[in-house]
Order: sequence, then structure tokens, then C-alpha cells
Amino acid sequence: MTLGLDTSVVVRLLVGVPEAQATAARRRLERAVEERDAVLVSDLVVAEAYHALQRHYGIPKAEARSLLRRFIESGAVQPEPLASLAALAVISGAGLVDRLIHLRYRGLGAVTLTFERSQARLEGAVRLRG
Repeated sequence: MTLGLDTSVVVRLLVGVPEAQATAARRRLERAVEERDAVLVSDLVVAEAYHALQRHYGIPKAEARSLLRRFIESGAVQPEPLASLAALAVISGAGLVDRLIHLRYRGLGAVTLTFERSQARLEGAVRLRG
């Protein structure tokens, strides 16, 4: 079976609260691993979790990025698309969500058009002027 995790599940797994939901999420993920189910975490979930960790739990950006990276690299889940893992690398420049957007477009063979200087520095992105 292939499972896709919603942001609410990922956040509970990362922060452990509310405890009952975190326990239920952890148990289901453990069962999925035991049964060799594929467990997917979409780039949209990564982006939403990144912001939720900061806004609702007061976790700094670098720590939120690190938590998500360790979770994705744990072997229990798979990023979807796979290239989205690269966006979690600790790199200066374009932000996490901008990198996810850019990676998604690159995977589709598209050029990213942007007004943002930092995103325009990514390979395959073009800065519009206006």
C-alpha cells in the first residue's frame, strides 16, 4: 500500500503534541514501515509543515528545516517528488518554499519566472524586471 502523509500528521510526528495524535501517528508510521508500505511526503506538505513549525510552535527557520530534513532522511518516508529533498539542504539564498517551487518546475522541464533575486540565481530560473 502507498500512504501519503498530510501536514497535520507530519507536524504531530515532529513536535509530539497533542500527545494522543502524535502517538497515533507514530504507531501508524511504525506499522507502515513494518509492512513495507511506501509512505510519501509531498513537497506541499513539506512547505506547509515548515511554516506551521515556525508560526504555531515558534521553531526557528533553520531548526524547522533541519527537523524536516531528518524526518525525510529517516528512511521511514519518501519525498514526492524525490528532488524536493534538495530544497531542505542548508543553503543560503532562495528560501525553502521558493526552492520547492523551482524544483517542481525543473522536474517538469519548465523555466521558473520570478521577480525575486535570490530565486533567480537558481539554475533554470529567470528574473523578470518591472
